[in-house]
Amino acid sequence: MKVISAKVFLVESGYVKPIIVELTTDEGITGIGEAAIAYGLGATAAAGMIKDLCERVIVGQDPFRIEQLYSKMYDNSFWAKGGGAIVFAGISAIETALWDIKGKASNLPIYEFFGGKVFDEVPVYANGWNYHCYNANDWAKAAERPMKDGYKALKCYPLATQDEKGRLQHVQRRAHDREFMELAYQRVKQLVEVTGDAAEVYIDLSGGMTTGETIRLCKRYEDLGITWIEEPCDAFDVGAMEKISKSTQASMAAGERLYTRQGFRRLIEKQIVDIVQPDVGNTGGLGETKKIAAMAEAYNMLVAPHNCASSLCTAATMQVGVTLPNFMTMEIYPYFSDSPKYVQILNNAPEDRIANGKLGITADAGLGVTLNQEAIAPFLWAECKAQ
Repeated sequence: MKVISAKVFLVESGYVKPIIVELTTDEGITGIGEAAIAYGLGATAAAGMIKDLCERVIVGQDPFRIEQLYSKMYDNSFWAKGGGAIVFAGISAIETALWDIKGKASNLPIYEFFGGKVFDEVPVYANGWNYHCYNANDWAKAAERPMKDGYKALKCYPLATQDEKGRLQHVQRRAHDREFMELAYQRVKQLVEVTGDAAEVYIDLSGGMTTGETIRLCKRYEDLGITWIEEPCDAFDVGAMEKISKSTQASMAAGERLYTRQGFRRLIEKQIVDIVQPDVGNTGGLGETKKIAAMAEAYNMLVAPHNCASSLCTAATMQVGVTLPNFMTMEIYPYFSDSPKYVQILNNAPEDRIANGKLGITADAGLGVTLNQEAIAPFLWAECKAQ
């Protein structure tokens, strides 16, 4: 079997831009994957990275030789060694699509290639449920919706503001004034009062503040019973992470902007986080996520995969997530579909199966999902074929 062509789709869907690759083989089997640069800036760059990798490395190759092709992309792109999220998002999308082909050709779900299921269903948590809120009262009241929908854990961004279109905006210039810092505390305090024992609360600081200011805020949060503080600083800044971690009793989580086992190594070896958060759409793919999780397990850490792209990334994350003994929970954005001009790129989105805060996995071959070809056709960005 050989890969004979690749299509790259750059989708406009509400406030995100899913970047999708579809590989086709000479036996008519297709595989799909996603680069998780769907928000922020860089979607077009990630699409270009996929195109370059497909043209130079993937088209014409045996899709079953996934480890070899990963190594070839890593070793021969030149920029991958120590390279950034754009490079590894491209590699991740392709690697996922290769696994999808292998699963379909073998008539097996991908999780069987990673040791089989540890769980039949896994807990998920809701994010993106309060982007429209600003003051602490509205913030806390918005939690009623995901709790009514059965979610047992909620995540929020207490330091976030809103841009001119009402969209989430993270900390800028490394600081907020004293009045806003009090709001950041009250947002979480009142949220905890609303959720009570019915739902856990996770907070994400997005690495925006100075180390000293972050420590002061984290110590205020200690008595509120939140489950984790995510990205208290830039995850690449191991020194700051260590200083913050040692200053508070709160559990620390990080990893969504790291990539590859090499990128996670220093964070894990220093044992300065309790929960690692690889994203299958930008850390190198399914195989790399499995390796990162194994490293974390050796240091007695949990894994809570980051997931903030389309439903395709949810499906991919589940395939490796159910094989991890140290799996904790997975991120879900249940209300993406509320955004204007939302495009559901799958015919059978896994989010539709969420019940009581848990997501089960099917035994369907490959990723277990199919592209909504009609919906994504207008977003075809590039096509690569064997010469």
